[in-house]
Amino acid sequence: MNNLCVAHRGASGEAPENTLIAARHAMAYPFVQWMEIDVQLSKDQIPVVIHDDRLSRTTNGKGKVADYTAEELAKLDAGRWFGRSFEGEPVPTLEQLLMATAGRCRLNIELKTLSGKYPGIEQKVVELLYKYNLQFDTVITSFEPDALYNVKKISPEMTTGLIIDASPSQLIAELNRLQAAFLSIGYTQITPQRLQEWHQAGLTVMAWTVNDALAMRRLMQMDGSLMICTNYPDRYARALGI
Repeated sequence: MNNLCVAHRGASGEAPENTLIAARHAMAYPFVQWMEIDVQLSKDQIPVVIHDDRLSRTTNGKGKVADYTAEELAKLDAGRWFGRSFEGEPVPTLEQLLMATAGRCRLNIELKTLSGKYPGIEQKVVELLYKYNLQFDTVITSFEPDALYNVKKISPEMTTGLIIDASPSQLIAELNRLQAAFLSIGYTQITPQRLQEWHQAGLTVMAWTVNDALAMRRLMQMDGSLMICTNYPDRYARALGI
């Protein structure tokens, strides 16, 4: 088995999600080669790393991410909600995350732009990836097909992937239409037959979000190339017996 481990929002089971300290926790595991993060745009159009479009769940702020500048977001506390020892951890920019992970861990960047919520986010993210020469070490994913279309229009060489928690009959046709070579799918939707079909279509497949070691082992036995996205890299190690 050589299933790659993808740390979901960093090692979000042991540190506050989508923060630099969660990234450091993930990279402390030598087998973590990939990390999934979420990106939105600040008021001043800077890509920032946070999952929700509202601040209340993971910070001490209120309102929407889009109503704050990146500098204002950095002053919020994005760690205390998870534990007292993480108090003062800021909302990072994507650029800060790229600088922290470049050369050590590849990124799966999810664009949180359903229904065109953040016009221009694709351009901003792609520009940063080229700035740090990471265009070939990153996959850009989204639930929003239009976002993937926009990324390929900006940079045909970028790898893109659709996020889905279903398995519609026309899935492969849709991915081909979008020129998306990556599939990020809820792990309960995965079967050996579907995996075979997806791999025959040339897709790289990632299962999310798998936090149970037994479920990990079951998926690993289906296909050694299936990427395993988890909040708990230590449980991945347990599943592999390492």
